[in-house]
Amino acid sequence: MSARLHAAYHRSDYEAAGAVARIGRRSGAVDAWLARHGVRQGGFVGAWNPFSRRMPRGWNDRMLARLRAAARRLPQAEGSGGDGPWRERHLLLAGDPRRLAVLARRFRQAAIVTVSRGAPARLMLLRQP
Repeated sequence: MSARLHAAYHRSDYEAAGAVARIGRRSGAVDAWLARHGVRQGGFVGAWNPFSRRMPRGWNDRMLARLRAAARRLPQAEGSGGDGPWRERHLLLAGDPRRLAVLARRFRQAAIVTVSRGAPARLMLLRQP
């Protein structure tokens, strides 16, 4: 991952269900969302713009719908994130970050943002095949 893309992830905000997370910071609202769903961990997972290459809005929306269906058994909330003009839709999913990483890899994502109750949000870089 380029230094520029890595920095963009760190500048971005990640929002879903009224909860906002930023990498390196703890979010009481995210903690509350996780607690409501009876889990300790989760993550912000997207399906837009695989490998950080801009795709048409219709294509991105179809991929997010497929991600939503693939994660249908997990508690989830729709959201969006980004920095300035770069905004993407994503899901906040409850569950083990390793399982969420598998989903993200299926949708060719470069990274996910993991959250754990009482801890700062973290960027998890994903190795691609």
